[in-house]
Amino acid sequence: MTDKEALYQYVLQIGDNALILGQRLGEWCGHGPVLEQDIAMTNIALDLMGQARSLMSYAAEIEGKGRTEDQVAFLRKENEYRNVLLVEQPNEDFAYTIVRQFLFDSFHYYFQEALLQSKDERLAAIAAKSIKEIRYHLKYSSEWMIRLGDGTEVSHAKIQTALDDLWMFSGELTTPNEYDLKMAEAGIGADLNAIKPAIQEKVAEILKIATLQVPADEWMQSGGKEGRHTENMGFILSEMQYMQRAYPNMEW
Repeated sequence: MTDKEALYQYVLQIGDNALILGQRLGEWCGHGPVLEQDIAMTNIALDLMGQARSLMSYAAEIEGKGRTEDQVAFLRKENEYRNVLLVEQPNEDFAYTIVRQFLFDSFHYYFQEALLQSKDERLAAIAAKSIKEIRYHLKYSSEWMIRLGDGTEVSHAKIQTALDDLWMFSGELTTPNEYDLKMAEAGIGADLNAIKPAIQEKVAEILKIATLQVPADEWMQSGGKEGRHTENMGFILSEMQYMQRAYPNMEW
């Protein structure tokens, strides 16, 4: 594995997380529980798509095959996507969406904060541009975890159920693969082992305020970073890739 290939795959991992979660959140557009939250989730989706665009553009340059950011983003096979399994999980209901967002945001904030110190100037610049958005994302999802967890009996039960069901996907966020390790060693990527305590502390803090119980099951799902996805991924891609595959090389 060359340094160029490792960097390409690493940038894809970061970009795919934003791309797929942005696609998932975009499904709420026009379907939110109230107008304000419909707009809020749509705006977060747009933030994530903007981050994905910057990363896909950089990935295309690293690859050096003349592909555009759109081709990198939309014209890969399922096993070529490197996003973690958490972000591809279905919305189900508002509680599931908030828990998925909170678990990802708790990771994403400290991850991007670490990338501010990257020796790769492009990644550091993307992180600097994104960190304010991500700080808001974490604030938004944290407040809703607390509001639902410490709310009514019904809201508490729903958010606890969502947390119990999605918890097994949270471990992959801080489990390094070969690209994570190589980029961290080179001073380019975030050291997942170093930021893991801060992430765990943040999650524990919010769950305590929200009167939610940390799930007892410590077994975690994995495979997304290696291109092994859940059945949900195929449905996401069939919708997300339709336009690009139906009308090849189209231009707006």
